[in-house]
Amino acid sequence: MRRSKSVILMNISAVLLAGGESRRMGRDKATLLFHGRPLWEIQFDLLRTLQPEEIFVSARTDPPWRPSGVQFVSDEPPSRGPLRGLSAIDMPLMTGNYLRLICNLVEPGRGVLPMIGNRAEPLVAIYPKGAGIEFTAALSGSDFSLQSLTKKLVETGKLNVVNVLEEEGKFFRNFNDFGDFEQPVGTS
Repeated sequence: MRRSKSVILMNISAVLLAGGESRRMGRDKATLLFHGRPLWEIQFDLLRTLQPEEIFVSARTDPPWRPSGVQFVSDEPPSRGPLRGLSAIDMPLMTGNYLRLICNLVEPGRGVLPMIGNRAEPLVAIYPKGAGIEFTAALSGSDFSLQSLTKKLVETGKLNVVNVLEEEGKFFRNFNDFGDFEQPVGTS
């Protein structure tokens, strides 16, 4: 998909995804500090820069850190892997400029899916409201892979693919264990 510099004004809703189990960390990843700030706060501030119509926090239970005025959406069991517990709170290197770039690529009824090589980056995708049907079907089925779901959404024209440039790849670095917090920011 071609990147356009024109600005499309769209009403978007944003969801801070904090529903993962953090098994490797052994504690709630949302409250871990990165550069002196909790991961949830870094990502929340980033979402606010997009000026969404509304922001939600999705977690297993209503977190004590949820900002006032932000709606809570329960990430209810049973676990369905990343499809149920999207845990994008662990990408603290994502930038507002990149998110605005992909917001500008949204078309009516069609969202945007960043791709690094052949791998979708579904935690940073922008989904159209009409994709809810496919999400519900996937959660009711036996394939909980976000890769499979996003592939179907691309095939049905509900998502456009945007290839992540090499220099943008660092934004998608995922923090999954304590060693990730110790690595210099420019490495993966």
